[in-house]
Amino acid sequence: MTLTSGTVVTYPAGALASRGTVVLVTDAGDGRRAVVLDETAFHPVDTAWPDQPVDRGALRIGDTEIPVLDAVVAATQGEELLLGPGVPVRTGSEGWTFAVAHLVDGSAPVDLGDTVQVTVDADHRAALSAGHTACHLASLALDAALAAAWRKDAPADALGAPAFDALAIQESRILPDGSRDVYRIGRSLRRKGFDPAALDDLPGLAVHVDAQLAEWIAAGGAVRIDRDGDLLADRRTWVCELPGGQARIPCGGTHLRSLADLSAATVSFAATEVEGGLELVMTTTAKRA
Repeated sequence: MTLTSGTVVTYPAGALASRGTVVLVTDAGDGRRAVVLDETAFHPVDTAWPDQPVDRGALRIGDTEIPVLDAVVAATQGEELLLGPGVPVRTGSEGWTFAVAHLVDGSAPVDLGDTVQVTVDADHRAALSAGHTACHLASLALDAALAAAWRKDAPADALGAPAFDALAIQESRILPDGSRDVYRIGRSLRRKGFDPAALDDLPGLAVHVDAQLAEWIAAGGAVRIDRDGDLLADRRTWVCELPGGQARIPCGGTHLRSLADLSAATVSFAATEVEGGLELVMTTTAKRA
């Protein structure tokens, strides 16, 4: 069966449950089946930028509950549905249809046209949402703390500071109630004007970032996700009200609805010399209110 329309996703609005119809079932090739619904509250992992892990939860068909073993972004240009690492393009690429594939046991009783109730583990979602919101805040606070380290004009972040995070990021992983971000400070970044000497005092940098995070969290600003549409492939933007202005960052993940849902967020840094420069790791820890 050809997939003619992408999946409507309700998790950007915070949904933890949804009701959908099975529009495609296919062999995932590893003893599991991939189940595509027309609508889902289940957040998948996107292998093109796998920062936020998959939700936990289940599908229910009638009285039968089917655990979701994994969920990935899937895509097709025609008959074949490509799953996860097999998708050769970024989500939203023109000419492709994108869907959420719920991976279940190969013996699960799922058929085309079945009506499915989706349920998501609320505490796991809340922990990832707290981690993702804190990750964005920490990236902005880090940019602000390193603003004086630039000898040349650099592209600006969502609050107008030089965008160290965007220019140096190599990997970002959202964790339950936290995140881990890896930055590369090499020749390219130095040519752009960044002075690595700004990283000589990492404990002092953490104090600076933590102070900014405490100020923003104390203000308790509203958080929302703006959407160009309801499909998985539609562009979504994290919007946060901060004392220094409104921050807007493209993001496909889930988030808290207010900074008042956090009681604190702190960071720690570790640096390692690598060929051609330095690898900096920022670990962010969030505490929910």
